[in-house]
Amino acid sequence: MKLVRYGRPGHEKPGLIDQDGKLRDLSDIIDDIGPAQLSDKTLAKLAKLKPAKLPAVRGKPRFGTPVSGVGKFIGIGLNYSDHAAESGMPIPAEPIVFMKAVTSLSGPDDDVMLPKDFSKADWEVELGIVIGTKAQYVSANSALDYVAGYCLINDVSERAFQLERGPQWDKGKGCDTFGPVGPWLVTKDEIPNPQRLGMWLDINGERRQTGNTRTMIFSVAKIVSYLSRFITLMPGDIIATGTPPGVGMGMKPQQFLAPGDEMHLGIEGLGEQRQKVVRYKKSA
Repeated sequence: MKLVRYGRPGHEKPGLIDQDGKLRDLSDIIDDIGPAQLSDKTLAKLAKLKPAKLPAVRGKPRFGTPVSGVGKFIGIGLNYSDHAAESGMPIPAEPIVFMKAVTSLSGPDDDVMLPKDFSKADWEVELGIVIGTKAQYVSANSALDYVAGYCLINDVSERAFQLERGPQWDKGKGCDTFGPVGPWLVTKDEIPNPQRLGMWLDINGERRQTGNTRTMIFSVAKIVSYLSRFITLMPGDIIATGTPPGVGMGMKPQQFLAPGDEMHLGIEGLGEQRQKVVRYKKSA
């Protein structure tokens, strides 16, 4: 299934995308798509629905993040060896873990707003994992049993904040709008092998990133297992698993985002995103 949340920010409704690509309303079936709806039991119930009998949604409404009530937004750094090389950093022996603030979450096509004093804003197409079942000390062999599904993420980063203002990456990762997620959550039954997904990202119509999840240093299963040793993973938690080469920081000369730029990115089977880059504006 492809599950979505659509509508105005803060007023999204649950929906699904049928086999013809049409948006169907799930409001009469479930209240939202959040931690309570991500269990295997509930997802199995939704899978038995006949989409043609659900109300079709007219027009092209905005999509929000496909999951509400996200408790943790976790990032994995330098998880592609060629990206580590372009960044001038060694291949990590263990996953590099950082946190993206949940306030950075935004819809897949919402504007990306550069923070005050930005100078090195960058792009990163990434595979996202959505946890469906509480996970503590799980093995790599069973780790995928705890996953509800997968999504597309743009791990937008302000490199100067991330790398030049202390040893912690979080400051450069958690700015408002720096976590576009979606357009939909694809349940794991549709992605039998998350390590065979092509991915790409364009800036202003020019290809910047091309990669495949098969080149990840730490697989989805290893990431979930590893994190569960240190952090209890809960339903609705989202994990961004790292980016392939082609980020602005790795270019010679380096190139970064500026107001007016447009990002277009996608992952095989997980849809596409488009964002316009805008200047900082204080939210209401």
